[in-house]
Amino acid sequence: MKLATVFSGIGAIEQALIRLGIDYHIAFACDNGDVELNLLEGKELEEYTSLKKLRSKKQLRNENDIKRLEELGKKENDIAESIRNDVKRMSGSKEKKEAIDKLYSRKSRQTNFVKKTYMANYGNHINEDDFHLDIRFLDGTDYYDKENPIDLIVGGSPCQAFSDVGAQHGLNDTRGTLFYEFARIIKETQPKVFIYENVRGLTTHDNGRTWKIMRNVFEKDLNYKIAEPQVLNASDYGIPQTRRRLFVIGIREDIECEPFVYPEVSSLQYTMQDFLEDNCAYGHFNYDKKDGKLIVEKFAGSPDKKFTLTSAVQKYVLAGGTSNYKTSTETDLPIARTLMKMMTQHHRAGVDNYITVQKNPLVLRQLSDREALRLMGYPDTFKIAVSSMQTLRQAGNSIVVDVMMSIVKQIVKTGVFNK
Repeated sequence: MKLATVFSGIGAIEQALIRLGIDYHIAFACDNGDVELNLLEGKELEEYTSLKKLRSKKQLRNENDIKRLEELGKKENDIAESIRNDVKRMSGSKEKKEAIDKLYSRKSRQTNFVKKTYMANYGNHINEDDFHLDIRFLDGTDYYDKENPIDLIVGGSPCQAFSDVGAQHGLNDTRGTLFYEFARIIKETQPKVFIYENVRGLTTHDNGRTWKIMRNVFEKDLNYKIAEPQVLNASDYGIPQTRRRLFVIGIREDIECEPFVYPEVSSLQYTMQDFLEDNCAYGHFNYDKKDGKLIVEKFAGSPDKKFTLTSAVQKYVLAGGTSNYKTSTETDLPIARTLMKMMTQHHRAGVDNYITVQKNPLVLRQLSDREALRLMGYPDTFKIAVSSMQTLRQAGNSIVVDVMMSIVKQIVKTGVFNK
């Protein structure tokens, strides 16, 4: 299979193909690893950063500040468009990539930890020259091959509201958003199939207008047959975690094949406790090479003590809340709460997952990095190449492998890859 991914993360689709025994080659991958590339400079950059922080905290209420943030955002998009045009005029994909890599090294000193993990695990399936840092400057036409097209592209993007007239203006209305970049890559590469993943509220976001515009882009601008979006929960596909995400499957309109049908749910065979290192030591969480199903061997182990909470942190996470905010203090759940990339910040017990180390006196710990990966469907053969904190962030940001496996099996049934 010829695969490509954007917003690649640590490779849920790659891991799904490995577990299913499907041979694959990665045409390209792309992820900035949360490394911020700010194209504005000086006071404008300071102002833009400050206003974005206010927005993220939902404290951006002044109309002048809102308008100013829009102006600065448009200016950065215009700069990005100028860079994109300069890059497209370059002679080859290697020269283009080198130009963007240099731009990143000049504008940011942050490390792309996602790339480190990705290359450590899939480096034998991809040329490093084909791992890109910024989707905005990735020229999909470099990877277009009419005779040997990309079979599958997988990606997602932040959920953003578009203008009210977007249903008529299609791609033009989404310009400047990361969804536009995903759609542009689809248009430039023309894969047989794409999988688009997003938050479960996408179809109701902005009173349904956002999805209406997206659907219009997928069907009318890109010419893909869209299976009605469906929310899939990890606990319905073999993983003891409540994690609901929306998936959109698109098949190129000119390819005749059977319609895609979303996978049926299956009964859950494991609890979160089965995945813990206390009950399943490192090396004993694997998968069957014939069908890809998980094999969890009960073999007592011991997670690193660095994951044990201090008394102060434990007291905080077990607090039931305040007079205005109440939260559950339940720990040791059979089905894990949704893993989040910010779980290293130790939210309340009603938000994150905590495990009892000792009952009297009570001692709790957080999930280990290996346990977090397991709860996303990654077997112990998956290499941890960065710090525990970075691994936890990456796990919380991933797609669940077992959900992706179920989707891939249904796509294969359509016969589209045989065309």
